[in-house]
Amino acid sequence: MRVFLTGATGFIGSYLVPDLLGAGHEVRGLCRSDEAAEKLARAGGEPFRGDVNDLGRVRAGAEASDGVIHAAFNHDFAQIRQHSESDRKVIEALGEVLAGSKRPLIVTSGTGLVERSAAGGPVVETDAPPPSEKVPRAATEEAADAVFAKGVHVVVMRLPQVHDTRHQGRIAHHIRLAREKGRVAYIGDGQNRLPAVHVSDAVRLFRLALQQGRVGARYHAVAEEGVPLRDIADVIGAGLNLPVESITHEAAAGYFGMLAGLAGLDLAASSALTRQELPWTPTGPDLLTDLRQMDWAA
Repeated sequence: MRVFLTGATGFIGSYLVPDLLGAGHEVRGLCRSDEAAEKLARAGGEPFRGDVNDLGRVRAGAEASDGVIHAAFNHDFAQIRQHSESDRKVIEALGEVLAGSKRPLIVTSGTGLVERSAAGGPVVETDAPPPSEKVPRAATEEAADAVFAKGVHVVVMRLPQVHDTRHQGRIAHHIRLAREKGRVAYIGDGQNRLPAVHVSDAVRLFRLALQQGRVGARYHAVAEEGVPLRDIADVIGAGLNLPVESITHEAAAGYFGMLAGLAGLDLAASSALTRQELPWTPTGPDLLTDLRQMDWAA
């Protein structure tokens, strides 16, 4: 299969390209710079110059593909609504090309869109996110539903905290705050949780979804249902040699800033339905193991 991949040289893309190539697929990756194009070419992929927000180039890349994995997203929390609406437009553009063709489109979302309080337990694949007016990032899944209604063979891949020993996603913000403030904080008893997956397991699920995913499905790339924030804080404190302390919900904004709304949520998520439907069993290191093995001096 000739796969058109956005985010081809990002964190997940850098693992996904060799995984797809190893499975016998060709990879054409969207690259917005010479540096990114050279990196992709060295990995064995075919660079396709363009920016993800240049919808004409996005359509052109999808036209020449047998399937699309849309893994690019700007995670700047300060402009999350703008970036989420831009993502909606990208998915709509891909849908225009793929509608009625039976070519798969894998769209990347997140398990954190559905809060545990709304689901009554760990988030499951059949839980729908709130409207984008409330949670801007939900624009991605709204767009996926819209193109599905137009005949696109779309599959939504919800990611939790994706990690290796170099990249930690949201936890990188916790580490930055700890360095700035000279202490590591968690809220209350710290038993609220983050789900997690090693990046190698996540990309394997992307490939399985591309090859045999059920049209219209939502899959959860979750290896660990939930890692307590207290345990994460303890590992950060040990790595940075900083004190670890509990703070109140009222004090959260002063410490966490724009992350305060997330820092106290229990975001546990299940992948039970995903594992029933696809032959996926995570084998990578767990989150705390990767955190302990980080180069904390870097």
